[in-house]
Amino acid sequence: MVTSQNEAAAGAEPGARPGGGRALNRVALASFVGTAIEFYDFYIYGTAAALVINSAFFPNLSPVIGTLAAFSTFAVAFIARPLGSLLFGHFGDRVGRKSMLVASLLTMGLSTVAIGLLPSHATIGVLAPVLLVVLRFLQGLGLGGEWGGAALLAAEYAPRGKRGWYSTFPQIGPSIGFFAASGAFLVLSSLQSDEAFRAWGWRVPFLASALLVVVGLVVRLRIAETPVFAEVIRRQERSSLPLVDMLRTAPVRLLLGGGTIIVSYVLFYIATTFGLSYATSTLHIPKNTVLLLQVVAIWAMAVATVLACRASDRFGRRAVLLSGCGYAVVAGLLFFPLLDTRSLPLVCLAFALALAGMGWVYGPLGAFLPELFPARFRYSASSFAYNLGGVLGGALAPTIATWLVAGFGSASVGYYMAGAAVISLLCVLALPETRQTQL
Repeated sequence: MVTSQNEAAAGAEPGARPGGGRALNRVALASFVGTAIEFYDFYIYGTAAALVINSAFFPNLSPVIGTLAAFSTFAVAFIARPLGSLLFGHFGDRVGRKSMLVASLLTMGLSTVAIGLLPSHATIGVLAPVLLVVLRFLQGLGLGGEWGGAALLAAEYAPRGKRGWYSTFPQIGPSIGFFAASGAFLVLSSLQSDEAFRAWGWRVPFLASALLVVVGLVVRLRIAETPVFAEVIRRQERSSLPLVDMLRTAPVRLLLGGGTIIVSYVLFYIATTFGLSYATSTLHIPKNTVLLLQVVAIWAMAVATVLACRASDRFGRRAVLLSGCGYAVVAGLLFFPLLDTRSLPLVCLAFALALAGMGWVYGPLGAFLPELFPARFRYSASSFAYNLGGVLGGALAPTIATWLVAGFGSASVGYYMAGAAVISLLCVLALPETRQTQL
């Protein structure tokens, strides 16, 4: 029975598969492309929320309240993500990983394009922010199902002893997605006047998502179902109700697994979405300059992700995660002292330190979370834990940071970042090492 994380599946561990290296290359590409596209979709909204959403959809509010309202619509998608993880996870555990990867990509992509076509408050009045919230909710549903499927695709195909390394491919997708999103906004805002950018230029990255989704679909439709899920079907071991099964069997691991990723989201969205808003509106650094600094700094996250994934195969998931959380405490406390200098090299360093902490913790989770749960409800459980951490860490991070700065100064946000790192560290300490787990 494939009912325990410590129990081996029949046959060989994923690795010696039909198609050999070519099949594994397709899997790596499919897991990378999907997360890159979906996180591109998600990040362009975060960037737009910091730059233009408040004036386009909440023009009657004061600048501070308008920013809070824009960040609140940002949070809506995080609230939807656990629901998306349960929806896509249920069918991913019942029907298969591949079909849900296609469905989640379409849900996310079409919602993103629709935001690019959505009339502003000046055109349709209060209906504009209402529709914006609906589309953000649909974005969250799609992303809620995306990560779990992509992580399982890599983990359940990975050769023995290389699961951490193969998890690099879905985990590096967010870095590339953010680079593309920020790069698109940087190019557009550089080529356009501020008036043109606010009138229509910000919509272009949303509309461009349509082309990216087509690419993602072509790649994902060419892969086969994972060998682990095929074995579950052969043994007739699919869970009839994955949600009930995981809540009954692994409730503590669900909560602790979600807690491990809180620090990643806090670091990322304070360094990017809130950092962009704070640097432009409070420190009065030109938005193009801040976008350029973030595009440079995102490579610290990409490098840290790759190194952490590779290290997790050699030293174990927990050792890498614990060291990453410890580093994140320091990075959080240094972030605003560096940012508040207004020195561009130090501002870039602040972004790079925080984003490196995000990648350090985020990378190994691509293998660690799937390894915590048995195959019969692995999609549902790993997705739910991941997105629970997203809600707790990312949904309100920009809003909380805005409130903290207004009431207590920027140093308080640094303590908030460090506190999130401590919470994640304690959750990792409470979980077992999973590197030797057979899926």
